[in-house]
Amino acid sequence: MSGYQGANLSEGGDQFTQITPSGAIGSALLNILTAEAIVPGSQPSYQLCKDLFAFHPLGAKLAEAPINMAQSQEREISVPLDGEERIVEAFKREWMALGGAHPGLAHADLQGADALIKSLKAQSRIYGIATLIMGDRNKPGEAGDPIDWEKLHDSAPYFTVLDPLNTAGSLVLDQDPNSPTFQRPTKVRVGAVTYHPSRTMVVINEMPLFIEWSSSAFGFSGRSVYQRALYPLKTFLQTMITDQWVTLKVGLLVAKQKAPGSIQNNRILQFFGFKRSQLKAGITGNVLSIGTEEDIASLNFQNLEGPAKFARDNCLKNIAMAASMPSKLLEQEEMIGGMAEGTEDAKQIARYIDRTRIEMTPIYAFFDRVVQRRAWTPDFYAGLKKDYSAYRNMPYLTAFYQWSNAFTAKWPNLLEEPDSEKIKVEDTRFKAVVALLETMAPLLKTEENRAALAAWGADEINSRRKLFTTPLMINEDAEAKYEPPVPDSDVAPGAETKEPSPAPFSERT
Repeated sequence: MSGYQGANLSEGGDQFTQITPSGAIGSALLNILTAEAIVPGSQPSYQLCKDLFAFHPLGAKLAEAPINMAQSQEREISVPLDGEERIVEAFKREWMALGGAHPGLAHADLQGADALIKSLKAQSRIYGIATLIMGDRNKPGEAGDPIDWEKLHDSAPYFTVLDPLNTAGSLVLDQDPNSPTFQRPTKVRVGAVTYHPSRTMVVINEMPLFIEWSSSAFGFSGRSVYQRALYPLKTFLQTMITDQWVTLKVGLLVAKQKAPGSIQNNRILQFFGFKRSQLKAGITGNVLSIGTEEDIASLNFQNLEGPAKFARDNCLKNIAMAASMPSKLLEQEEMIGGMAEGTEDAKQIARYIDRTRIEMTPIYAFFDRVVQRRAWTPDFYAGLKKDYSAYRNMPYLTAFYQWSNAFTAKWPNLLEEPDSEKIKVEDTRFKAVVALLETMAPLLKTEENRAALAAWGADEINSRRKLFTTPLMINEDAEAKYEPPVPDSDVAPGAETKEPSPAPFSERT
């Protein structure tokens, strides 16, 4: 550590909070990552993790790239009940406006709940742990009380994402193996305020290890995504220094001139200086004359490209391997065929993003519940029941829980198929539905069952929007109450009328 001042090491000798070169002016990140004391196994501190995210070229990508790809597609929201379109529209509208977010307050690319989820998940990857708290602007003193879900639509909620420094001391995690809360977060305390567990969401990056202190998280909890990658992140800065050196030297010209005699006067020096100035000022189209024994050449970088590229590529792969993510996400090389073609690289990335979406499921479940209560209010229900007879005599809470139980949110496949392939799949499913209807209809003896079968077929067809954009609406109650017309007089009483049945769907062209 010679030549550095202000070095602060933890008891294990691997925590660095500030290292400043004596007598030098530079950024804190460069000073830290060029320190010789950082070796494989060095643990980043809270401040170093913040500097890596804010200043390192790969810092934001390591923390946010998986989340950005996971959120690059909207979830497919479905509530397959009467009024589905309006119910889903109200949910999406509240999702975008949650917490009073607007373009000036949220991320540039995300708003509302999406921005909060991204911030929470990203900060947990940066530091190892992050916390979301939910408060009420109208009742700031009730942070310790549980959420009153049935009155949530009348409140003014706000959401704040906290990093480990804000919650230091309260999220150390219990290290007693006999405790029911062993290595689980319990109550969150910020300053002198303790928040009720229903108002908090704690996200830990990777599983906590027994008595494994995390400097970046200020506790026995998860670990930063930078922890294993700290040494190759330092190496990557060295590759940037190499790039800078090559950029500065690549335009250098070397003039091989005959050395002057031992006796030099001002005229000879001026002559050589004039030749150098002419060489420096010469451009395309000019003619420059030199002696027959003189030569002008640039620096030879022929043998530099291979080692430099090899070192840089290996550095990126080491960082990706340390962060347990596909190296293509860091290399940013164009995949042959792209994501839609299902190449091996694309499949590997898709599996990784699917796993990220699974890890984010509890966060989405929390916000889904909040948004449902905020979107499907009694006033919204009062307007909806006027247009749908199914809700005329149904209490609000009964309808709400029906919607909540029927609510589904699915991520679309990251490996999207072309529209032509999707239509082929839809056509195959449509034919299967029609064939089943033709097979089952003659076997059913009651009008109620036939009406239920027709309603099922309509629901299946309506769930596939590639072939038919307009939904098929069938009144199941009217079909069940339908009575066939009285037979004509020329037909004997009691005789069964029989209409010619159409050819099966499978036999039609």
